[in-house]
Amino acid sequence: MRADAARNLAEVLRAGARLLAEDPGTPLSAIATAAGVDRSTVHRRFATREALLSAVFEAKLDSSEQVLDEARLTEAPVAVALHRYVEGIVPVSREWPVTTRQMMRADPAADRRAAGQSRRLDAFVQRAADEGLLRADVPAAWSRAVLDQLVRTMAYDFPDVTPPQAADLVVDTLLNGVGR
Repeated sequence: MRADAARNLAEVLRAGARLLAEDPGTPLSAIATAAGVDRSTVHRRFATREALLSAVFEAKLDSSEQVLDEARLTEAPVAVALHRYVEGIVPVSREWPVTTRQMMRADPAADRRAAGQSRRLDAFVQRAADEGLLRADVPAAWSRAVLDQLVRTMAYDFPDVTPPQAADLVVDTLLNGVGR
């Protein structure tokens, strides 16, 4: 693929992710305008909005998979892996704001892939509990839900916080809480 074509595709995917997260009914023409490309460029590559959304899901899943791999969830010390994960996943969430709920409705293959990534995180949170970094009297599923919400809140409600600062705050809040 030519460099300009690759750049255009990346812009279409990012614009599609942003606009479709806000309004799943966004027309392809509006996505083309937001991406700064001609409408025919988008239509040539994606016959339907659903095809574009599937490509957006794949891009988000690819990025998420890379973050999971680089965090070394099964090998690195838990606190280190957790910090790496949060520092990596916050920018992914910001760049690809489509949700897994949207994936479930639109793309069963993407949903299965997301479920596999979720299982990796579940196992990691259980590892953190088993190693004593999380309270034993709190279900691992609750700890996972808290982690997900902290990441989501940091990614979307605090866009000016840098990924390293976000990771510091999320990890500290998850492991130590906000009380005295």
